[in-house]
Amino acid sequence: MSSTILVLNGPNLNMLGVRQPEIYGSETLADIESACRVKAGELDLAIDFRQSNHEGELVSWIQEARGKMAGIAINAAAYTHTSVALLDALSLVELPIIEIHLSNVYARDSFRHHSYISPVANGVICGLGSHGYLLALDALKRIIDSSAE
Repeated sequence: MSSTILVLNGPNLNMLGVRQPEIYGSETLADIESACRVKAGELDLAIDFRQSNHEGELVSWIQEARGKMAGIAINAAAYTHTSVALLDALSLVELPIIEIHLSNVYARDSFRHHSYISPVANGVICGLGSHGYLLALDALKRIIDSSAE
């Protein structure tokens, strides 16, 4: 089995650093990717880090991960609250999944309180900014290691 984690990022996350820094922080997605690569190396993992503004592309990447990746860390952004297609894809992938949100979605608009991804995720990390990505990698490593025992 691969030791690669698919790190997926949804719409508008390519605009981190300029988009509402008071909510999302000043780090760019490239900064987050760089930190994830360092953390993955420390955990003896590889990452495949991707971003798309297109729901169908995210679905295709999730489907391709089945049988090839060790787990998925996903910040689906707005699609978290709207996408049954992502739910369906994640449901069939048979991999550990950690859902990530940079902001505390429960301190924001009420429509952000519902996630289509949470029912199939092993865990949810929200409100810890970019550090949530690193915690997701830690969590996936623990899940992968415990299932290998």
